[in-house]
Amino acid sequence: MYYTDRLQWVRDCRNMTQKELANQLGLKQQQYARYEKGVNVMPITYLANICRILDVSADYLLGLTDTMISYKMKEKVIN
Repeated sequence: MYYTDRLQWVRDCRNMTQKELANQLGLKQQQYARYEKGVNVMPITYLANICRILDVSADYLLGLTDTMISYKMKEKVIN
């Protein structure tokens, strides 16, 4: 599964629209939609914010693990 698929899946699981997530990132919905569809490559600078907003680890979104780990849990382990 490509990171864009995981990103959309997690966003859907959190019952969040593209517009809601885009607003929290300071983007327009259309720009975020291009990232989620893979039309444009999403800048890495958005990754940490997306992980915080969706409460999911970057490892999961990037396909480094198939276990959906909470961002908050990962943060506690590191700190």
